[in-house]
Amino acid sequence: MPDKMPPDTSDEIDILEHARRSVAAGQGDESDYVPTISETYMSDAQRDYFRRLLIEWKASIHDAANATLQSLQNGPIREADANDRASSETDWGIELRTRDRQRKLISKIDAALRRIDDGDYGYCEKTGDPIGLARLLARPVATMTVEAQEAHERREKVSREV
Repeated sequence: MPDKMPPDTSDEIDILEHARRSVAAGQGDESDYVPTISETYMSDAQRDYFRRLLIEWKASIHDAANATLQSLQNGPIREADANDRASSETDWGIELRTRDRQRKLISKIDAALRRIDDGDYGYCEKTGDPIGLARLLARPVATMTVEAQEAHERREKVSREV
């Protein structure tokens, strides 16, 4: 039987959603807790929620990477048909690029955990303004407000065009 890629758990959104469910399941009586705007911004409860979410996200990424590594160690692609082999190699190339992106994401997660410890998490690195719960819930590693991020991307685009 030909070697198959591990189940498609490589999508960042799916892995983040898995982490959210794990955090909710691990909170016991507080399983419904999700930070809300009615609370004090970056309260202890919110920081604790994001710390657990980031740690669980990182663990989920490591689990997916280990599954990929295990599949690679099971042996080379053995499809006899050249087209099937080419398709499998393309799939593996995509999987390995995804793992590389996730490796970079882990460094962003580690930086976000350091910001939580330093008390800087949730505040824009450019303006110092609150990033906002909706943005952090969507992208827990965000370092800038939407406005600051858009301005940053416009500057990058201008500098690339010059």
